Formats: sequence, C-alpha cells, structure tokens
Amino acid sequence: MKYVIGVDLGGTSIKFGLVNSEGKILKKLTLPTNAEKGPKGVIKEIKKGVQTVLKGNRKKIEGIGIGAPGTISLKKGTVEYPPNFPGWGRVHLGKILQNQLEKKVFVENDANTAAIGELIFGHGDKFDSFIMITLGTGVGGGVILKRKLFRGDGGGAGEIGHISIDYNGKQCKCGSKGCVEAYLGNNYIIEDVKEELKQEKDSVIWKIIDNDFSNLTPKTIHEAALLNDGYAINKIKELGFYLGCGLVSAINVLDIPTVIIGGGVAGFGKLLFDSVEDTILERVLTPLKGRINVKHSKLKNEAGVKGAAALVFYKY
Repeated sequence: MKYVIGVDLGGTSIKFGLVNSEGKILKKLTLPTNAEKGPKGVIKEIKKGVQTVLKGNRKKIEGIGIGAPGTISLKKGTVEYPPNFPGWGRVHLGKILQNQLEKKVFVENDANTAAIGELIFGHGDKFDSFIMITLGTGVGGGVILKRKLFRGDGGGAGEIGHISIDYNGKQCKCGSKGCVEAYLGNNYIIEDVKEELKQEKDSVIWKIIDNDFSNLTPKTIHEAALLNDGYAINKIKELGFYLGCGLVSAINVLDIPTVIIGGGVAGFGKLLFDSVEDTILERVLTPLKGRINVKHSKLKNEAGVKGAAALVFYKY
C-alpha cells in the first residue's frame, strides 16, 4: 500500500489528508487559508498542515499532491494569478514546498484535481469522459476526455466558471463580466442574498441567521429551502439556471454530456441539480438531449483532497 498527502487549497480554508492508494483518507486536517497574507502566509499554512498530518506517522510518504486555484504550469510548478488570492502573480509553489518539506510535490489546478479524484476514486468507473464542476469560493472546472485530463496548450483548460452568460453582466474578479462564477461563487451569492433579503422581510432566513448577516452562509439558505421558504427555493433554482446556462456552452463545444458537480455549494442538493439539468435540456443542441447526465460528486467534499492525492498516483 502506498501513502501520500493530499492538499486542497481553497480561498477560505486548506484541507489536508493522509490518503492511501485505494483512496481512503486515514487522517484529516483543515486550516484557514489566510489568503489576505499573500503567498508567504498561505505557504506557511500549507507547510504547517503537512507537518501536522505527518506528525506521528510511520508510513512512507510517496509525495504531496496540491490542488490550487489559478492556471498551473506543470513544468515550472507555478501557480499563476489565482483570482481569489490577493498578491499572487506567478508563484513557484511546487518548488518552494519541495525544498522546504523535502518531499516530491505535485501541483495542479484544484478543479482538475477534483476531476482526477473523481476519475480514479469516484464516478470514473462508469464514465470515461465528463465535465467536473466545483462550487465553492469560486467556480472551477475540469475536463476528463477518454480517461485523460484535458489541460489545453497552457494548462488552463476547463475554466467553466469563466464562461460569460451575460456580456454586460456582473463584474468578475477575473476581469471579465457576466462569468458563471460572478453568480455562483460563495461571496457573490452571499452579497446577492443580503441585498435581496431587504425586500424579503417574511423569509425564514432572517430567523435562521438571527437577523445578523454575519451568520449568512449557503448552508443557511439551504436550511431555509428545506423549511419551504419560497425565496430560498427560488434563489437556489436561479443559481441552477445560471450554472446550467454556462454548462450548455461547454457541453455543446466538447460533446461531453456527463457533468459531475462537487464542492460546498453543491450541498444545495436536488433543487440545484434539477434546475441545472432542466436548463441544460431546454437549451442544449437537440442531438445531445437524450444523453445529458448531471451527477453529484461521488467523493463529495473529499474530492479535492483525494484528487490532490491522486496526482501522485496518476500518470498524465
């Protein structure tokens, strides 16, 4: 049995796991990202987390896999311009951590790692090609084509979150307008709901958050929907519509009708998934309609860590 450390680098938190070659997580840890402290602060947290997971471990570690936001250069091991990380330009994350931790370090885009994790340890036993979507601080995407990760010429393929669904739409942190991420990223959702709740005085969300916007999260919106709150239900359906609109373009271009959705916001569940699928079916090219398949990630919130671990095992 082989063992690796998987690191899922998110805009809010960093998840770590000691993972074996069968995809079982033997030890877990979550630390704050401290993104506002720039590259040095984030790297410090990654190093601290890896060392904590390794503490007391007697198993030989084959390497460390890291899923990070932004465009990744595999040859250079660089993370380039991650949209939710202030102060980052081009950072040699792999090289820096490899020198500091004295272990082999593999770095890949976080949504790509989730896609690889799903391929190796999740729905990959049923689907040879699929589009992976991760919903969290941002909206990430990865494309598996005939059991291989499609990276494009520069390693940035699969950015479904930056498909524009409205060329005069909301400003996205990437610099464009109307991106899917500008409607479904965690922070964007919260800001929208804060504004809209001012006109929704009867929403049960007010009671759940105790009239304090600092308690508002996607989870509280979902709780309200489960209590049959009309506003929350319609909001989740609206988010599914926006995601579906973006996915239609990707499906039409790639001819890949299977979509796997993971990440925290995917916790909206059936309401979100039904809305996504209905939107795709309404708008996708006719020959594709009978093949559309929208699935929840089999790995759920572990997709990032297991996918990062799979980087060490997976040859690509």
